Amino acid sequence: MSKLQVIENKILSISNLQKLLNIWRLKDQKIVFTNGCFDLLHPGHIDYLAKAADMGNKLVIGLNTDKSTSALKGPNRPITDERSRSQILASFFFVDAVVLFDEPTPLNLITSIKPDILVKGADYSIDQIVGADFVLANGGEVKTITYLEGYSTTAIEKKIRNS
Repeated sequence: MSKLQVIENKILSISNLQKLLNIWRLKDQKIVFTNGCFDLLHPGHIDYLAKAADMGNKLVIGLNTDKSTSALKGPNRPITDERSRSQILASFFFVDAVVLFDEPTPLNLITSIKPDILVKGADYSIDQIVGADFVLANGGEVKTITYLEGYSTTAIEKKIRNS
């Protein structure tokens, strides 16, 4: 199998992801879930995702589609399309699956995946994290990660637009 096929095989529909989740659970592997737009990947994203991956055995990323990213971030976003963003995320060795979602929040995805650990940035408190109550009620954990100072897609976008 080519390296590109390995990357492509990590970009999954929810039904294909369910099959993997069942296998991982049979092997008692802790499933970590996080989500975001991940537009214009930068060292802050890499730091955050690597730390999330360290919290368990398998890292699943819920990726906002172009439509949901635009609804969240405004009409000029995303800068890179969902296909590009999903391929880049799937290329990281510590990412096990990427699944796109079109809704405003990942709640349906979280209830479908039932992660052992739900992770978001420390700019959220636990009570603000979508799906936290579900994960906690099902015996899982909710954790936050402090962002790497000085990196944001919004700042990069402003720099590009101002140059």
